[in-house]
Amino acid sequence: MTLSVDLFFSFRSPYSYLALPKTLQMVADYDVAVNLRPVYPLAVRVPGFFKKTDPRFARYVVLDSSRVAKHENIPFRFPRPDPIVQDMTTLDVAEHQPYIHRLTRLGAAAQLEGRSLAFTAAISRVLWDGSVKGWNEGDHLAVAATAAGFDLAAMDAAIVADPDRYEEVIKGNEHAHAASGHWGVPTFVFENEPFFGQDRIDLLIWRMESKGLTRRTA
Repeated sequence: MTLSVDLFFSFRSPYSYLALPKTLQMVADYDVAVNLRPVYPLAVRVPGFFKKTDPRFARYVVLDSSRVAKHENIPFRFPRPDPIVQDMTTLDVAEHQPYIHRLTRLGAAAQLEGRSLAFTAAISRVLWDGSVKGWNEGDHLAVAATAAGFDLAAMDAAIVADPDRYEEVIKGNEHAHAASGHWGVPTFVFENEPFFGQDRIDLLIWRMESKGLTRRTA
């Protein structure tokens, strides 16, 4: 029996991106389905979050995520531009957020098709692996989407035509995320038990093995 795991994911989170290689390997190795459910980052989900948290928080995330990437040999560079429009000196988050709304709604569109992991893995590499400048320009996203079996122009058009549909999906994801027992990303949830962080995938596999998880046959 195929087991199922929810993965709450933010396109701005370096740890969400860093979780993808092991997540994809888990799906390749084991009889498990991962339902990736995009949520908005804390900067949008929790107004004033960066104003309230310790100023060392952001600096530590930069340090730690970079060394995790080196340790795991994952191509990594913070996105240019940042998916969140934010003044990192004052930590003020702009009211208008063109990038993160588009990205998260695209993730929701792929979720509705039941293929959000494949889409998000392809798109996230464009943002985070350092191979392109200006991920939001030209055809970078479209090429990545096509390679993963998606028509980006058609997805964008559907979202523009009915943005509320995709916002409802995201809102549902955020409610389920909050109910899981954790607030951060990436959070994996298996049978109502949360596993927070890219470094908890081995623990997740251990738990699923106790529930009958099996390896895929060649």
